[in-house]
Amino acid sequence: MKICFPVESDNGLDSDVFGHFGSAPHFVVFDTKTKSTDTINNQDLGHVHGMCNPLKALNGKMVDTIVVGGIGAGAIGKLNEMGIKVFRALNGSIQENITFFESNTLAEMTAAHACGGHGGGCGHL
Repeated sequence: MKICFPVESDNGLDSDVFGHFGSAPHFVVFDTKTKSTDTINNQDLGHVHGMCNPLKALNGKMVDTIVVGGIGAGAIGKLNEMGIKVFRALNGSIQENITFFESNTLAEMTAAHACGGHGGGCGHL
C-alpha cells in the first residue's frame, strides 16, 4: 500500500504532515510493503482555490491513501472516484501518522469534513 502525505519540507518520515493537500509543496509517499519513501513535487501548486487536480498534483503517480490535515470537498471527491481514500492526520510527523493509520486511529474524511475556504472554519492541522 502506498500512503501519501502532503508536506511543506521533505524530511522523510520525520516530516510534519501539512495542513492543506492542494497547497502542499511536496508529497512524501510511504510504501508499506518496501518501507521506502518517494517524494513528489506538487505539479498543481498554482491552481485556483477549489480547482485542485489531485492526479496532476501527484504528477500522475498513483497512491492508495492520502493522510492530510485539510482538503477541499472537490479534491476528496476526485480522489474517491479514483479509489483513493482520504484520512485526517493527527498532529505530528509522517512516522507518527503511519502508526496511527496502522492502528486504525485516523478518521476517514468525506466532503462533510472538507475545507470550505480559508475563513478559519476548517479545523484542521
